[in-house]
Amino acid sequence: MSTSLRTSLRTPPAEVIDTDAPVLPVAASASAPLAAPSTSDVRPLWKTFLFFLAPMLLSNILQSLSGTLNNVYLGQMIGVSALAAVSSFFPMMFFFIAFMIGLGAGASVLIGQAWGANEPEKARAVAGTALTVGVLFGLCVAVFGGVFTQPMLAALGTPPDILADATRYARIVLIAMPGLFVFLLATAMLRGIGDTVTPLYTLSISTVLGLMITPALIRGWFGLPQMGVASGAWATVVSFVVATAWLAMHLRRKKSPLAPDADFVRHLRVRPAILKAVLKVGVPTGVQMIVVSFAELALLSFVNRYGSSATAAYGAVNQVVAYVQFPAISIAITASILGAQSIGAGNSARLGAITRTALMMNLVLTGGLVLLGYLFSRPLMGFFITSAPVIEVAQALLHIMLWSTVIFGMSAALSGIMRASGSVLVPTLISVLCIVLIEVPFAWWASHRFGLNGIWAAYPVAFVAMLVLQASYYRLVWRKKTIRRLI
Repeated sequence: MSTSLRTSLRTPPAEVIDTDAPVLPVAASASAPLAAPSTSDVRPLWKTFLFFLAPMLLSNILQSLSGTLNNVYLGQMIGVSALAAVSSFFPMMFFFIAFMIGLGAGASVLIGQAWGANEPEKARAVAGTALTVGVLFGLCVAVFGGVFTQPMLAALGTPPDILADATRYARIVLIAMPGLFVFLLATAMLRGIGDTVTPLYTLSISTVLGLMITPALIRGWFGLPQMGVASGAWATVVSFVVATAWLAMHLRRKKSPLAPDADFVRHLRVRPAILKAVLKVGVPTGVQMIVVSFAELALLSFVNRYGSSATAAYGAVNQVVAYVQFPAISIAITASILGAQSIGAGNSARLGAITRTALMMNLVLTGGLVLLGYLFSRPLMGFFITSAPVIEVAQALLHIMLWSTVIFGMSAALSGIMRASGSVLVPTLISVLCIVLIEVPFAWWASHRFGLNGIWAAYPVAFVAMLVLQASYYRLVWRKKTIRRLI
């Protein structure tokens, strides 16, 4: 839901978390319509979901396409070694980005609650704290990472023949981390005030610039120097700097409550109470991402034992599944933000309706993509693989697990609505334990008993367990709780 930006109401700055905030009973009634920040908005809830969801879904697709195409540039225009050099930096990059995504998720929930309560000054206080922490952390990464880039990459086992190229690429990105963190946090926090269109425009600018600058630097077009493997890094830096500058000007022009004006600057400091609340929501989210990443590495090691054809099939299937999961992930974020706004507005009767709408949206949108995936599984695998026998293997693997993406989406939606109230630890623990204690061990056992297909059966087994446990906690515990606004 991209709502119009409200005129800022001058309320006293929120120095601490409001411990006297109203206690809201959780209700599952759909009788009350979802009230947007503007009381004149009476559109049906499913339309509100779509208005919020569509730009965010496009943003996710753009981001994925940008990474894919940049890898194509490096692999096709320079060579496999260039692609390997960039890929070797990914584990380190993912760790830092996971922390920022967690910080942004926590901030967006608190901002959503403040926005729903019609308290833009508190929203600014949360944004100021999150941005300050992001910049400080980014500076630490830039200094430490910039100095010790090569030793860190060597510790990750980067092959000696690509270590120099990987170091050049990684050092540029690491030194630019403060700016990249601001870019990531700003686009995430805007969702808290119901704005998913501005982040879409911002990401579009960044993506288009990156896709233009990378090949220009590789080939030395337009009189630019040839930068080799570092082309992708410099293109990334230039694109997010330009996009962030445009975002700042756009928010000031639109008089957004999160615009970087003189009033916002005074909020750029760390408020310990607010930071504690942000981290309460954000840290488990970041930890979950890291655990998922490690689990994927474990499953990949199982797959690699079956040879390069199995690894190629794994990569092709993951490409398709990633796009099918975008609606599920975006729906969960939408449920979290709209739920936070409802809690802030003291309208808890909407939470049940938001949950049911999220589940319905997941069934329709994610389920629709799953159906298309089954109908066109062979052509989809053919986009990535030319060998007929490998296409057969990849198609079989896709058939085994694709349906479970809908189950994953249901679980993510329930987790998202609970996150809106600050209930993050148990839902995150459920997800992590299902991955660590069910998915990875089952994949190991099934690979020995059923071969390659057994590894892929681990996904639906883990997702079903996750949904059962999340739904049980939601119905038996969370719905009976009372909710305090976090800010």
